[in-house]
Amino acid sequence: MKLTNRGHYSVKALLDLSLQPEYGPVSVKAIARRQDLPAPYLEKLLIEMRHAGLVKSVRGSQGGYQLAREPAQISLGEILEAVGETIEPLPRHTPDTTQAEDWVTFTLWQRLHQKLKEALYSITLADLYYDARSWQAAQGEQTSFVV
Repeated sequence: MKLTNRGHYSVKALLDLSLQPEYGPVSVKAIARRQDLPAPYLEKLLIEMRHAGLVKSVRGSQGGYQLAREPAQISLGEILEAVGETIEPLPRHTPDTTQAEDWVTFTLWQRLHQKLKEALYSITLADLYYDARSWQAAQGEQTSFVV
């Protein structure tokens, strides 16, 4: 599995939203500025994540995007799926049924793929947040946070 910019930017944006007091709304421009992301592209990703129920938009002068659920209830797998990231580790393959080695390799990759999916759906936005904070603390960094 390769994480493209779509997935990377999406995770960064949601981590940024998870830092807001009471997960209040944040403008696309503010997220883009803090995370050094292109705002028009980020807007498209946030719309996709809104359709998936991960964020909601708030209109008005104090509006923007905010998390639709608590960070502990949003999985990495959901974020990636919302923006069309594939979690297929290999191209589709049909094993040669006359070759035992081919079948064993195929079933091995199928099992690994299932474990990868389970892992992606078990890691939450809250987990990623605490991992990043732990790393920053180990580095002796201040509490400012850029993903």
